[in-house]
Amino acid sequence: MPRFSVIVPAYKVQAYLQECLESVLGQSYPDLEVIAVDDCSPDACGALVDEFAARDVRVRPVHLPENGGVGRARNAGIEHATGDYLVFVDGDDTLAPDALRAVADRIKEAGDPDVVVYDHAHALSTGETVRSPFVGQLTEQGPVPFRLDDRPLLLKLPLVAWNKAYRREFVEREGLTFPPGAHADIPWTVPALVAAESVATLDRVCVHHRRPRQNTRTPASHGHFDIHEQYDRVFAFVDARPELTHWRPVLFRRMVDQLMSVLVRPDRLPRTARAEFLRKSRAHYRRYRTPGAAVPLHAWLRHALVRTGSYRTYRTVRLASALRRRSTRFVKSLARGIRSNALRLHYRVQLRLPLRADRAVFTSHSGRGYGCNPGALEAAFRTFVPGMRTAWVARPEHHHTLPTATDRVRPGTAAYWTALARSKYLVSNTGWDDRLVKRTGQTVIRTQYGTPLKRMGLDLQDRPAAARDTDFTALLADVDTWDHCLSANRHSTLVWERVFPGGYTTLETGQPRNDVFQKATSADVARLRESLGIPVGSVAILYAPTHRDYLRGPRQTLDLERVLRQLGPRYVLLARAHHIYDAPLTPASGGRLIDVTDHPSVESLCLASDALVTDYSSLMFDYANLDRPIVIHADDWEAYEAARGTYFDLRAFPPGAVSRSEDELIDIFATGHWRGSRSTQLRTAFRERFCPYDDGRAAERVVRRLVLGETAGQAPVTPLAERHPVPSAAAAFAGAPLASVPRPQPGVESAPAPHGA
Repeated sequence: MPRFSVIVPAYKVQAYLQECLESVLGQSYPDLEVIAVDDCSPDACGALVDEFAARDVRVRPVHLPENGGVGRARNAGIEHATGDYLVFVDGDDTLAPDALRAVADRIKEAGDPDVVVYDHAHALSTGETVRSPFVGQLTEQGPVPFRLDDRPLLLKLPLVAWNKAYRREFVEREGLTFPPGAHADIPWTVPALVAAESVATLDRVCVHHRRPRQNTRTPASHGHFDIHEQYDRVFAFVDARPELTHWRPVLFRRMVDQLMSVLVRPDRLPRTARAEFLRKSRAHYRRYRTPGAAVPLHAWLRHALVRTGSYRTYRTVRLASALRRRSTRFVKSLARGIRSNALRLHYRVQLRLPLRADRAVFTSHSGRGYGCNPGALEAAFRTFVPGMRTAWVARPEHHHTLPTATDRVRPGTAAYWTALARSKYLVSNTGWDDRLVKRTGQTVIRTQYGTPLKRMGLDLQDRPAAARDTDFTALLADVDTWDHCLSANRHSTLVWERVFPGGYTTLETGQPRNDVFQKATSADVARLRESLGIPVGSVAILYAPTHRDYLRGPRQTLDLERVLRQLGPRYVLLARAHHIYDAPLTPASGGRLIDVTDHPSVESLCLASDALVTDYSSLMFDYANLDRPIVIHADDWEAYEAARGTYFDLRAFPPGAVSRSEDELIDIFATGHWRGSRSTQLRTAFRERFCPYDDGRAAERVVRRLVLGETAGQAPVTPLAERHPVPSAAAAFAGAPLASVPRPQPGVESAPAPHGA
């Protein structure tokens, strides 16, 4: 019996069916069957189904004698299904790489729930992929599994069948089937969610749902009138079960929302049928309204229009709303235009004034707080160049991170354009405004984020999930403004010059932000640990995973509380989410699990920690300068490589031990492999390749060369063997046993040894 039965209805989708079936059969989780249902399609869908069945025994073709619609085709697929879980994929949609493996893992974590709800992205006809806008409703935090009563907002997600996996026994027990009609998904999805005794969510894009071009859609027709019948079925299901009565007000409001959605969309109903649709909607409003149920204030007008059922009133309100929107847009556009023209004129005037050789402007991460390489250079400018005035561009919410010695500038203001026009030095790790005019005599310094493991720049052209909305023409225009690009090592130099081709000069100076690792003292480490609340005598592990291009929120596959329980009381975890997210890795912070996502300095966190656990973050290259243990947790390397791409296989050349599961990670620390001789050898080789210049004077070298003009006689780079970064606090008890994980007993199978340990 397979784990999944993937049901694919096919009707007039011959152009997309092959891609659809290949996306299913190419899943890294092979325990599946594909039930491809030819809904008596007049094109080549039936032949394609048979071709795939002849090629792969997992494909079971079903040919219907007459066309019955997607609901009937799915029912036919259910009848032939033998898998534990049912997954529906429309014939013109595709499954994302590794989607079924992620769903299977989530099912295992949640203890075989009745329903698993996952995310989707819209595949546009232009080739773009746009993720669904339902932010936060698929969070994997909180109790798992749960009932819909605990997460009622799941009903706000599209009421479709193809963004969920259903336990087949649950479907059979509840007698769920698809009715005929254009809105057949509603009386399937709603009963499935409200009747499920256990539900789990997966915050990952598993389906790419094709959104056809507007002019190729099915013409507006009376077919959408069937939404009334579908809600009749929904309420009949609820009314037959007294324990579900409390869902009536919620489903009533959802019905009103969908009725209005059909009415307002010009592609759904013929113009001559809209008055009739509204009258029928009024009847349903009166039939299913729950007396005394409150109507949200924001939905009051919508409910009033359906309740009255007057198409003339509806048209009047629509016209008034359109007029109000146009007026508001006009006023706002006028105000923006006046402000924009004033700023443009201001910038032009400033461009005609002399450059100021004693002015430098800095920014980091597109207006975030003070830090990274620009932060280290800003401090070096003030230290080594007497009289230099610096300004930092940041959004107001980050101004508290800026030193008092630098001017604070908000993006887009007159002061911002003055700084860009008059400052001789422009330093950033991201692009400046695309309206920047590079002046003769200005020096633009690009510092980058760090050493690249994942693909960057032009190498993302064939990685749409990672490139997203990158404008590569604008990217190259920005590169053309660079005078210098900083590099930490030869690997970075070769990558930057290829993926950001331009006429700039690459400076292999090392990373200025890493200077602090060579200058900090043991007293600094002790002070930082005390400020973070790390108990004396503890081993502090900094856990800092990178972001995933195929996920909206942080990917959390580690149960951090379990890891700490297994390792014992001497361990502390510092959990830091990637800056691209606005949420921490863990909702629990305190005691031995400390959230440090909002800490302004990642370098301080590195100094305070005794070891780093990461996946594919470039932080590993910086951390290696501390010569402290690094553990790579690579449990999804194949998926990450498929989505983003990398410049080398980190598993073959890691900076330390490599784990592929939570248990392996625990075992690496329990056995001491994280700081063993093999890990030390791996880290040494890694440092030799990627840390040749980070001797604590990178920022000074940049300033002396580019600002002071000292091109000769500079002090040589200190060799690795002669560098002495501040030791970690745990180095003082290097020989003591640290973990309390029970060791395997004789005759009991132990966990597999971690790769690279």
